[in-house]
Amino acid sequence: MDKKHFPYKFVDFLISVHQITDKITKDVKPEGLTPVQFKILEYVAANSPTTLSQLSDCLHMPLPNTSRELKKLEEKKLCKKESGVEDRRKQYICLSENGEALMQEIFKKVESKFLDRLKDDSQKDLEEIDNALKLLYTKVFYSNHTT
Repeated sequence: MDKKHFPYKFVDFLISVHQITDKITKDVKPEGLTPVQFKILEYVAANSPTTLSQLSDCLHMPLPNTSRELKKLEEKKLCKKESGVEDRRKQYICLSENGEALMQEIFKKVESKFLDRLKDDSQKDLEEIDNALKLLYTKVFYSNHTT
């Protein structure tokens, strides 16, 4: 197999992931949240506990902007900061109870849309999709490869 085409296929794949993410998450963002705040909640829900710098790096936002948006989410009682066990100076970000409940509601809607996309697929297709996802996770997304 010709490896020189892999980067192009991967870029196409990533673009498709972004497009389907937009379709599946469309209309699930609650009123009163900006798109940035919603992305912060998504990230914290999937990566809790996290630090401000990890959040900032992932969202490609300057630390002051990330901190300001996080403060707004804390005021809305959707996120909270907790001190580290080993180093009390280190702050970790996680969802509050309200944030957890909100994200569970959102994830149920996303799950429903996702399953609707797969409703006509055979069991064999679903198993192939599952295997493809596992392979992508182990070989591409969570591998020990350096970038």
